[in-house]
Amino acid sequence: MSMNAPAKREFSILANTMKPSAIRLLLKVANQPDMISFGGGLPNPESFPLDDVRKIFDEQLAKNGKKMLQYGATEGLESLNVALSKRLKDKEGIKSEPTEIIQTTGSQEALYMIGKIFANPGEYVITEAPTYVGTISALKGNGIRMIGVDMDHYGMRMDALRETLKDRPNPKFIYVIPNFQNPSGITMSLERRKELLEIANERGITIIEDDPYGALRFAGPHVPTLKSMDNDVVYLGTFSKVLSPGIRLGYVVAPHDVIEKLNVAKQALDLASSSVSEYIAEAYISGGYMEKQIPKIIDLYREKRDLMIESFGNYFPEDVEFTRPNGGMFLWVTRRGANTDSLFEEAVRQKVLYVVGSAFYPDGDNHESMRLNFTYSSNENIVEGVKRLGKLFETTGK
Repeated sequence: MSMNAPAKREFSILANTMKPSAIRLLLKVANQPDMISFGGGLPNPESFPLDDVRKIFDEQLAKNGKKMLQYGATEGLESLNVALSKRLKDKEGIKSEPTEIIQTTGSQEALYMIGKIFANPGEYVITEAPTYVGTISALKGNGIRMIGVDMDHYGMRMDALRETLKDRPNPKFIYVIPNFQNPSGITMSLERRKELLEIANERGITIIEDDPYGALRFAGPHVPTLKSMDNDVVYLGTFSKVLSPGIRLGYVVAPHDVIEKLNVAKQALDLASSSVSEYIAEAYISGGYMEKQIPKIIDLYREKRDLMIESFGNYFPEDVEFTRPNGGMFLWVTRRGANTDSLFEEAVRQKVLYVVGSAFYPDGDNHESMRLNFTYSSNENIVEGVKRLGKLFETTGK
């Protein structure tokens, strides 16, 4: 074995541009004693249907054990795609054939593959600003450039989108989270959805609709999905929020030509998603377990959202602004003139965590905001954590 010092290892251009997720790094700090974390986008473990999963697993293992423990088809378990097709039609008005659905290993894999099949390195796409940090990671991992379009309380601003398209007329796609957006919690209005579809159809631009939180509505009327209004939309869903994130199962509903490309891309990534997870998910839908569980999750999360907003009123300075989501898992907090990046180290010392707003912008250009998760913490920790953040605002000023 050579005793010479090894030459400097060389990595690809893409690898050298990759950065770790801000939220993944937060999880390391979150394990410190007495730390209250509003940082990770974690469902509450109390929302997990443990007894149902145990029953389903035992039944499926006895009935389909050999198939369940074997490699599966790349597109996913056929009976699961049939069950999803029926549920999406019944609940969301999305008319799709089972062959227009592909299972993915969590939605994160779907986001990575979407970037891979639609855009080349150096090309650009349009997202909301702010947008999901996992989408930023997935797209940057493919060398794709992102242009953020500002939001207001009704979602992506269509006037700002039209202005953006004047300078950048040919984006590879427009990515949006219309329901209870991550990180803002905002729901795109029906009028904006219609206008977005009009703009996309005028210009021949594909829309990617990410809908991980749509089933978790606490208040307000149901708003139709983009996919239900236009079948050309590529729709992303997940079991992470309505079953558990640990089964690592998401899905894409799209026209056949898109599904074909995703199938080939997935073969290169992981061959197929977990057959165990797929059998559990199929029985979870077909056995009526999902419809029984979702109202329980909504009740749990509504209480926590209400408590966090009430705590803001009790402990935050009056100039702190925040969203009031009708569902989902997140609140967006803003203090004009503050710098949440510079406040973060002091927040760690005060044993409370948030995600800095800059993490949700491709260029990291918002330093006045933070994302807070209200679903994971105990009620006691929600109150105490908001109290600690309030003291942080008061003692540090702007």
